[in-house]
Amino acid sequence: MQEVLKKFKDQTVLVTGATGFTGQALCHKLAAAGANLRCIARESSDLSGLSNLDITWIHGDVFDEAVLTEAAKGVHYVFHVAAAFNEEKATDEDYRKVHVYSTQILAKLLLGRPEFKRFLHVSTVGVHGHIEVDRADETYRFAPGDGYQRTKLEGELWLAEFAKENNFPYSIVRPTPIYGPGDKRLLKFFKMADRGFTLMLGSGKGMYHLVHVEDLVNVFMLAATSDKAASEIFIAAADEPISIIEMGKSIGRAIGKTPRTIRLPIWPFFLAADVSKAICTPLGIQPPIYRRRVGFYTKDRQFDNSKVRTMLNYESSLSLLTCFK
Repeated sequence: MQEVLKKFKDQTVLVTGATGFTGQALCHKLAAAGANLRCIARESSDLSGLSNLDITWIHGDVFDEAVLTEAAKGVHYVFHVAAAFNEEKATDEDYRKVHVYSTQILAKLLLGRPEFKRFLHVSTVGVHGHIEVDRADETYRFAPGDGYQRTKLEGELWLAEFAKENNFPYSIVRPTPIYGPGDKRLLKFFKMADRGFTLMLGSGKGMYHLVHVEDLVNVFMLAATSDKAASEIFIAAADEPISIIEMGKSIGRAIGKTPRTIRLPIWPFFLAADVSKAICTPLGIQPPIYRRRVGFYTKDRQFDNSKVRTMLNYESSLSLLTCFK
């Protein structure tokens, strides 16, 4: 990775979604590499996680053409990490503004600029939906299950077609669920393990495939600089998946506990999600439980990361327990 990091020294790099969990990790690594960082953030965004970095901030919405016009001036690389927060109360149009419109505006602004080198577009393995094979790779069929996933797919398909027609330099990365220091999505598993149990809804295996945030940003930087990665799509995932039950046990071992597995029928939780949505959505309130979160227990998602390993010489360097220490 040291040779890759050197490629960003004194380069102007635009990062969207910089204040998010993944964006912050990426910015810290780019700053350490000597990049000139430029980031977009809303006025309401919390910048404290990046306060120690030298960043030129452009304030506004990531789908605002005036904001993007200012942000895109003289950039060498773009890491388009921005994602609409995956909330039940968000509409498809909310997602489309961030995942599609911003991509379209930014790509058109950068087209033909001699200094521009690569547009690294971040999508999601969610575009593949439920995985019905042993390991899905980048060619697996699409089956997005919600507005977030549908618009992520729409954004990457538009970019690939635009690039083909205009010889535009890009790469796409589809991360699996991301974890690491500062991640809050696995917090519920820590809390359960600390209380001595792991919850499993339904009768499925609940296979989950993760990627550590540090490994993920390494994939981003490899894909943005490798000639082999031009016009390619990569799934970024750890070498092996893990079941929800085993995840709970691993967390338990890390904190010195032995949680027991509690299995419950899933239908009452789907019913509760429907009731919550019916009550909360008209009021503009985020439901405390919703179908997508409950459905998490019903989906098996296992992926093949051989393309990124062979084409980019990527090695997954961090295990699931790394972030639990």
